[in-house]
Amino acid sequence: MKSSAFFSIFPPTKYVSMSSVGIDISDQSLRYVELLPCRGGLKLGRFGEKKVPPGVMLSGKISDTKKMIEILSELKKEVKINFVRVSLPEEQIYLYKTKIPILKNDEIKNALELQLEEHIPISPHDAVFDYDLVKSTEDSYEIEVAAINETTVETYTEIFHKAGLMPLSFELEASAIARAIVLNGTKGTILFVDFGETRTGISVVTDGIVQYTSTVDIGGSMLTSMIQKEMNLSYEQAEAMKKKNGLIRGTDGVELSTVLLGAISILRDEINKNFVYWHTHKDEDGNDRPKIEKIILCGGDSNLKGLVDYLETSMRLPIVLGDVWVNINKSKEFVPEIFFGDSLSYVTALGLALGDFTND
Repeated sequence: MKSSAFFSIFPPTKYVSMSSVGIDISDQSLRYVELLPCRGGLKLGRFGEKKVPPGVMLSGKISDTKKMIEILSELKKEVKINFVRVSLPEEQIYLYKTKIPILKNDEIKNALELQLEEHIPISPHDAVFDYDLVKSTEDSYEIEVAAINETTVETYTEIFHKAGLMPLSFELEASAIARAIVLNGTKGTILFVDFGETRTGISVVTDGIVQYTSTVDIGGSMLTSMIQKEMNLSYEQAEAMKKKNGLIRGTDGVELSTVLLGAISILRDEINKNFVYWHTHKDEDGNDRPKIEKIILCGGDSNLKGLVDYLETSMRLPIVLGDVWVNINKSKEFVPEIFFGDSLSYVTALGLALGDFTND
């Protein structure tokens, strides 16, 4: 038993036939993806990216609602979409685990609401929350709860409504990513790193359910700015050089790796800090947490040349780039319309779009 989607706006049965588009909004861009049924699974429908001007989004908060409504209205007009599933950044959401007695499904939310004040700094009257069932015993349920301030959800809902878009659900960003890159039915514990434009999300998933999230202010745009400053280039030139050379030493005689290693080593240290925290802190029952078996990288800058090898050497743990198509289409004839490197930027939007076709 799992909830249908975090912060569902409508009962899924009412809109089950409506095709929706996954929308992932970051501080610098908005990406959208639609998935459609086909032989072998699913195929890409409409997809693309729109730039978000500086100052519209700051650390996951919409700072300029008027401009965001304009961006979404343009998207609706250009792409002709109506129903959407939207990600919410980790900075806005409180995630925790708890235990409750065995109850009927319609009693679980009431029981969790009574416990909210023990776990989050939001009054139950001001919070919106949803849950996943992690596991059950003869006399209890272990529940994963995600909660957010109701004002944040109302702000997002109002903005989308004013743009003429109907949000079917708002969802924890990490949950959408897990749905995209963790093969359905996979058991065990995985740490995944979403290396984005302005920040990096670090999350732990056990048996497909997000157990832990953290965010650090390190992103690909920081690396580009470092190259721009160090080598006196335009931002566009620095971005092109980053993509071409990455951490590979000696490419075209440019030791770009020496410019980037400072920031990359900070990212490595943050990953390691979260890895150590997971293994050295007991769970809610005082038991050891399950061992992390591997690390999956995703996000737009995760395919930086040499990054996987550098982190794998440092972490001494298997590290791979995420396969965002793993739960989308199993046909050997399936050829995605998005190049692999670019697909890693669409991981959250793809995971959201998969919400139309899953019962989790």
